[in-house]
Amino acid sequence: MAQGTIKQKAKPAATAKGNGKKPSGLKPRGTRQIAPKKANLIAQKKLLKKHTGGLTALTEKSLAQRAGHLEILRGGKKDKTKEKEGAKK
Repeated sequence: MAQGTIKQKAKPAATAKGNGKKPSGLKPRGTRQIAPKKANLIAQKKLLKKHTGGLTALTEKSLAQRAGHLEILRGGKKDKTKEKEGAKK
């Protein structure tokens, strides 16, 4: 025979949003990269960073030339016309 009444489970506390899910403000963290310790690996990493930056700049410049009507990208048709006007004066 049971000695008392059955305990009911408590409801979870309501969050600020009220949906009971974990907060969406936290961003998931990516994998960590361990910095190289050897001198030749450090030099390789510097070169890689320099070259990838250059490639990115060239890519963005070519995209800006193709889509010259976009004012967000630098190096488009609008910038070229300003350069020509500045050279004439």
